[in-house]
Amino acid sequence: MSEKTEQATLFEEETSKGPVTCLGFTFKNDAERREYFREELRKKLPELKKVEGFPIGEDEDILALSDPPFYTVCPNPWLDQIINNWSELEDNTNEYKREPFIADISEGKTDIIYKTHGYHTKVPHKAIMRYLLHYTNPGDVILDGFSGTGMTGVAAQMCGEEKVIKELGYSISEKGEVLDENNNIFSKVGVRKSVLSDLSPAAYFIASNFNKEINQRKLERAINSILSELEEECKWLYRTKHNGDSFGNVNYTVWSDVFYCPECNHELVFWDIAVKPSTQELKKEFKCLNCDSILNKRNLQRVWEPIYDISLKKVTEVAKQKLVSINYKYGSKRFEKAPDENDYELLKKIDEYHIDNWFPQDLLPDGYNTLQPKNSHGINHIHQFYTKRSLIVLSTFYKLVENHELRNELLMLLTGVAFSTTKLYRWTPNYEGGGPLSGTYYIPALLREISALDAINRFAKKVPKNLSFKKSYGNVCLSVSTATKLQLPNESIDYIFIDPPFGGNIMYSELNFLWESWLRVKTDNKSEAIMNDKQQKQLNEYQSLMTQSFENYYKVLKPGRWITVEFSNSQSSIWNAIREAMERAGFIIANVSALNKKQGSFKAITSTTAVKQDLVISAYKPKMENIEKMQKEINTEESSWTFVRQHLEQLPKFIGVKGEAQVIAERTPRILFDRMVAYHVQRGLPVPISSADFQIGIAQRFPMRDGMAFLEDQVAEYDKKRTLVKEFSQLSLFVSDENSAIEWIRQQLMNKPQTRQDLHPNFMREIQHIAKHELLPELDDLLEQNFLIYDGNEDVPSQIHGYLSSNYKDLRNLEKSDSRLKEKGKSRWYVPDPNKQADLEKLREKSLLREFESYKTEIEGNKKKLKQFRTEAIRTGFKKAWSEKDFETIVKVGERLPEKVIQEDDKLLMYFDQAQIRIGM
Repeated sequence: MSEKTEQATLFEEETSKGPVTCLGFTFKNDAERREYFREELRKKLPELKKVEGFPIGEDEDILALSDPPFYTVCPNPWLDQIINNWSELEDNTNEYKREPFIADISEGKTDIIYKTHGYHTKVPHKAIMRYLLHYTNPGDVILDGFSGTGMTGVAAQMCGEEKVIKELGYSISEKGEVLDENNNIFSKVGVRKSVLSDLSPAAYFIASNFNKEINQRKLERAINSILSELEEECKWLYRTKHNGDSFGNVNYTVWSDVFYCPECNHELVFWDIAVKPSTQELKKEFKCLNCDSILNKRNLQRVWEPIYDISLKKVTEVAKQKLVSINYKYGSKRFEKAPDENDYELLKKIDEYHIDNWFPQDLLPDGYNTLQPKNSHGINHIHQFYTKRSLIVLSTFYKLVENHELRNELLMLLTGVAFSTTKLYRWTPNYEGGGPLSGTYYIPALLREISALDAINRFAKKVPKNLSFKKSYGNVCLSVSTATKLQLPNESIDYIFIDPPFGGNIMYSELNFLWESWLRVKTDNKSEAIMNDKQQKQLNEYQSLMTQSFENYYKVLKPGRWITVEFSNSQSSIWNAIREAMERAGFIIANVSALNKKQGSFKAITSTTAVKQDLVISAYKPKMENIEKMQKEINTEESSWTFVRQHLEQLPKFIGVKGEAQVIAERTPRILFDRMVAYHVQRGLPVPISSADFQIGIAQRFPMRDGMAFLEDQVAEYDKKRTLVKEFSQLSLFVSDENSAIEWIRQQLMNKPQTRQDLHPNFMREIQHIAKHELLPELDDLLEQNFLIYDGNEDVPSQIHGYLSSNYKDLRNLEKSDSRLKEKGKSRWYVPDPNKQADLEKLREKSLLREFESYKTEIEGNKKKLKQFRTEAIRTGFKKAWSEKDFETIVKVGERLPEKVIQEDDKLLMYFDQAQIRIGM
């Protein structure tokens, strides 16, 4: 079928739908609707460009990627109108009341929708569905302001699919009510509306394809036509001689970096010296083929060579690479071969081939991730990430789809292979661990150049089917804009789910630059909420941007409604930045749970600082009547009790797992007090009651059960459920500072010696109430200074041996030297015996005293207060000064501490008061 005939058929299919109504306008068909609103968007672009977060790109490219009014790859000018239209359809007859979603969720990455297109971070849509079903009703408006690939939009539409809801383990009544595992009605079947916003045009592009209505048959026909033409134009690129005049098709080739021997300056092909021919495994050490020097990769010197870049019309210095192996298919079998004369002739032909089609030549931005390809291989422009062969295929594909009716759907095939067809693809034996290294622009010394033709064909087979699930234009609204400047009506959103960027984990705008260069619209990263030296953004700038974002979320969320924040970061400083930003904006945190995505990323599996589980923060916006009531009660005790009643109303009444009741930490007096204080302080209000009076008052005003406070209408339900469980997990320790954090870790390890990854998610939950002044060391430092790790070499320590033999049947009655015990116990942290503990304490005390000395230096010659510090270091320093009768140091440092810290810490107060007496103050 010719392209003109194909286009005509597609147009006829679209126009056959009949009249389309959109935002009060009626059009003959969807094509007319799109054309009308694109012209309207064109008129609005001059004003929209003044809005912060507007992407970098030409007007025509922005219009081409947009499908207005619901999808715009720029700040969406129709948001107000869309939200108002949706709101008119909402059912507001029932009073809204939800407890925080407390279940720990485990949803893997094996769903075909999730796997369709890669991205740096994604939350499975089925995991998000659980939150949407819990917190929202059909027709409710959901916001995801860091939407990425749009899984929240997919989840919102999937809430109308009974089959998918049942796959989550829920049942559905005849009336469309959703029932949990205990047959309790908690939700209804029905599509939710969603607003998806992200700063990245690449994220928008992927999200738009996931969330738009796609005709599978129509898209398959278009793909087949395009791929047929592509094959005809590009098949010559992947031919290699088999035997005689027989030719096979190349699956992939292997390219090797070339280095100099540091001893004799002889050129060495890395493949020849570092790869074992028999097993194709990499050697850690190898010999120079010329002088027999023992070498490793770190002491090799890279060979650079000048090449003339036709695209740039200049000579550039690039790392020298050599073709070393070809994997090809002949008939139904695969073969491996070294390149021959015919292959080198083909490479020469490719190198001399002039590409007439457009392809991106953008200069790489200065960034954290772009340093490696620039420094290691001389890659400074986007097209240099590709071999000439891959570039010919991708540019030809772009030419074929550029003016197609289904341009954006077809471009999904290009972005789907844009990374895998680059020089980022690592060669490894049997493909194990290969592919581009996630979250980086790392160029390997041995790269696998896969067939771009095959890659597009493979990707094309799954896209139409995987994206053809039921969805409708008008249920999801997409916008490219910054979360710090959301253009939404106040109090218009029913629920917010976000998976925000976390500190310096991933440099989204840098990594998306490759995709966006092909899309010809790029991120304006001035308001990107990350930590990045090149963007001059540190923790303070990151927290400021996150605070602005949460302030916007607070404005647009309806009172009494919820926000869920999915959190994945190994640093407590980032955790505290997020928590502080949320509370400063006005949100009140009610629960922290775990989200296990099952299959970890490369870093999650191998890095010692990776987080195995993501944490999920549930917080709510206070109801207006409570806010107004507290404003009237300023400077009175009643303000605190109004807050407590409001907070208790939002908390779960009972948490039980496998016959064991658990303490609900948020209901304990100490945490209720912390929440109350934070609420007042964040709003510039005086704290109306002391901690001691609060402890007395809460017991007088509220029913107490197992150390927890309840409202009168809640306690009966708790009592009933409490009688049905046999066990109760006591809350034995509250982590408030470094000392209590160490004790908490000690308790965890005494019960179960465990790895750092196992310990980390629970540790992050416990430290959310750390005081602002407390400079808490990272978990790694606390472990190294106070506990021991088993390396698997010596006999298994008694504590680990006792735990394993008690909890694993197959490990019982084994000697401590047994290899099975060693393997199971390896990398577990444990509490050392008294002798080793004493040695650790001495080392820790030296470290704390060094920290104390730095505080003394910091306050020398000025009158500034210490704003953040390790309380344990102050305690240790005071203890040493006291023993040396250096009372002046205790008083001098004590005066620079916040008064509240001195007053609430019994040890510091003791040393400070006594030192003042000694020097006659």
